[in-house]
Order: sequence, then structure tokens, then C-alpha cells
Amino acid sequence: MPNLTVRNLTNLPLTLKRAERYDSKVVRTGDAFTNTITTITSFLNATNFTTTETHAEGEARSFKDVDVKIESFSVKPTEFSAPVQGKDVLRLQFECEGKRYEVDVPTATDTSTVMKRLSKGDKRELTAVYIARHDFLAILSSSDLSAWMKRLKDEYPLSLLSIPGTHNSPTCYTALPSVRCQAVGVSEQLENGVRFLDIRVSATPDNDNLALVHSAFPISLTGTKWLGDMLAEIYAFLDRNPSEAIIVSLKREGTGKASDQDMSRYLRDRFIKGNNGKDAKRWWTRGHIPTLGDVRGKIVLMRRFNVADSVRKSENDGKGFGIDASVWPDNCEDGKCGGGLVRVQDFYEIDQSTNIERKVGYSHAQLERAAEQLFRHPTPNGPDKSNGGSGSKNNNATKPPPFFVNFLSASNFFNATCWPERIAAKVNPSVVEYLCMRHGEEGKGPKKLKVGDACTGIVVTDWVGAHGDWDLIRCIVGWNAKLQAKQ
Repeated sequence: MPNLTVRNLTNLPLTLKRAERYDSKVVRTGDAFTNTITTITSFLNATNFTTTETHAEGEARSFKDVDVKIESFSVKPTEFSAPVQGKDVLRLQFECEGKRYEVDVPTATDTSTVMKRLSKGDKRELTAVYIARHDFLAILSSSDLSAWMKRLKDEYPLSLLSIPGTHNSPTCYTALPSVRCQAVGVSEQLENGVRFLDIRVSATPDNDNLALVHSAFPISLTGTKWLGDMLAEIYAFLDRNPSEAIIVSLKREGTGKASDQDMSRYLRDRFIKGNNGKDAKRWWTRGHIPTLGDVRGKIVLMRRFNVADSVRKSENDGKGFGIDASVWPDNCEDGKCGGGLVRVQDFYEIDQSTNIERKVGYSHAQLERAAEQLFRHPTPNGPDKSNGGSGSKNNNATKPPPFFVNFLSASNFFNATCWPERIAAKVNPSVVEYLCMRHGEEGKGPKKLKVGDACTGIVVTDWVGAHGDWDLIRCIVGWNAKLQAKQ
């Protein structure tokens, strides 16, 4: 049996102090009726749901005290054989800054778990993700997902952060299975760490009501959903969490006959400058990459539409309206737009379920490109030498990296095995595994690139949050600890 490997993805060293081995016991959860109905629903939607948990049983069969230090962002093979599925549980104790934490491997469920705090008065939380098929345990810093940006410095360019996003974000309603992309609504997404929203609207001439759509289809079979109502949800979230910033990517789709230029006027006049001008302060519509401090409490507009000349000339001293992503590269592995401000992986044409491996490979490669980026803080005398800067005021190392936008989504309307939730059921776990095991490791990515600040870029997902499973979001947010280690 291979030994267990541990990766420390926190910004502090951990020390493995004790290992105990127990017999395992499988415990059923919920009642028979609920489990049956939810299992059927999960089968139809391809989302993960289990009706059992694995627990340690009785007294420890064996134990050993050790003193194995695992440095921040490092990997350490242990001397302990990995637990045999269905037979035993390995209980591990770790120490961090004098405080003890405990985790069972495998964890009780297939999702991540917050490690048990063993020290009195300790408020720090650590999250463990166990990847059973590789006998691999990753430990991340837990974050308050509703306000995770609070821990990061104002000076960081927004493009340097590891940002979870959702594809066709509001498509959580009863709809055609090829149209629905999300398990939960926008408010719940935001509360659980999502900070990039992909929104498509249909625009009608002489009508500034913008309907939410996915391609040519309405997002709900029970009635039209409107952009204004969704923006009210976003405003309410930002009012509760002023430390956060939300990137909104907006695109015109649907059957409406209005033009991009019409839509740009509707957006400016009603939704940004409306409410007697009170909402204007809620938006960042400049055409360059902001710092986090610039946009806390705001919506950052990423524009996938053209603008009317009157809008362009009236905004930001004629210097543009939003981050320009209007010339979006189609079905691409690594396309550029916005004058190089945005780099996109958006390969979506899946013609058969076996083609999913190509999508997975492209997703991993875009994560690696984002991880390669390195930002050096400018100082009064030039870039910060402590971060590798040369000291020259003209050193290009201080230029913010582009937004690396990485769509994990793909679909084929005519093939049920390639509908959004079924693609997500394959792609999302592969990205969790990559982030835990390979991301930020020199030479471990598909392109063998060097590692800079190890950000993930903007990772745009389908079907997160189903049955409370936010592992992918936690893993993306967790990589911001690399920036905290640099602060």
C-alpha cells in the first residue's frame, strides 16, 4: 500500500505530530425517502450526492508520535500507509504556531472538511481536502467565503487574485437542461466566495428592461428574469460586505432586436447612472485593471459588447467604458482581447463526452499560465527589491498581469451527455485535484512553465454549490494565501 502524501497550502509551516489508525465504520445519513429522491435527482443532474459517511470506530489500533515539519506551500510524503478504502481511518494531528488540529483520512464525506481545533481559544481554521485515488491530503487556510478579500492588501491588482466565477451565473431556475448551468442563485454564490459573474441579456429597442438569457433562451420557464432584480441582489451583498469586489462580465444575446450600442445606453442611463445617480458609485467603469483598493464595494464592468459613441465620449473623459472584452476570441484555448488586458480559455464545443479530456487539458494549462505571473510592488524608489525587483522605476515587472479567464464550462445542445451539469461533473473534480496536487508546483503543469505568484486567475465554473459542495470555490480562494505569504 502506498504511503500518504501531505501538501501544505497555507502560508504557515505545519508539523505532523501524531498518527493513529482506526477501523472504519460506514454510517447512513438522512432518511430513506429523502435519500432516494435526492439520489434520483443527483443521477439526473450528474451532481455528487452520497447517503453515507465514513467514521473511525472504537479505539485506535495503532498510534505513533512524530515531528515532521511541512513548510508552507510544500509537499511531504509521510511514513504512514494510506488508509484502505472501507477498512481503516488514519487520524492525523498537526501543529501550527503551537496550536493543534486534527483530521480523519478519509474525511467523513467526499467533500472537504474543516479540521478539528484541539487547542483552547484557537480561532484559526484549516480545511483538508483528501484525494483518495492519489492517497493525497491537501491542507488549506479556511476563509470566510463571504468576505475573503478582506485579508488581502489594497495594492494588489485585481488580476493578481485567485477569483472564483460562475458561467451564465443566474441560470439556476427551472429551465431546459441544456440552458441551466447553476445549482444555486447569485446571492448564494456570492456568499460562498464567487466574485466573477457571467451575465447574458436580451435587449429590445426603446425598452431599457434587460432580460436575463442563455443564448436564445430565457433562463426560466416560469417567467422572465430581469437584470435589475439581479443587480439589487449584488448591491445588497456589497452593502453587507464592503471589502469585496465583483467583476460582472456582460454580453448581449437572446432574440431582442436592439443593438450593442442601444444596450450600452440602457446600461449607463438606467442601471449605472439611475436611481438619481446614487448607483454610479457602485460601479467601476474605467478601461484599465484596477487595484483591489480601487474597487472594494463595487462592480467592475467587463464589457463583451460594443458601446455607442455617445457613451464612450461621455465616460471617464472619453477613455472608455469598462474593461473592453468586446472582441471575444471564440472557442479558444488561449485567446487575447481588450488590448491584452484579458486572456481567455473558452473552448466550449464538445461534440462527444470523450472530448472532455481536451477541455480538462486546456483548463489546466490556463491555470498554469495564470500561476506564472509575478507582480512586484512599486515603492517610492521603484519596484520592491524584496520581491525581486531591480529598483528601476521603469521596471516593467510592476505592470499588472492580464485577467486570465478560464471557463470550465462546455456544452452540446444535441447531446445529453454534454449538457452543462454533466460536463461539470467531470471537469470540476479534475480542477480540484489539479489545484491541490499540481498548481503552483514548478514543472508540474502541462506546459512546464515557471511559477510566479501562483494565482489561479478567474476560474469560471458550472454547477458549484450542489448539495452544499463548495470544494472547487474553496480551493480557488485558498490560493490567495500565496499572496498573504508575500505581504
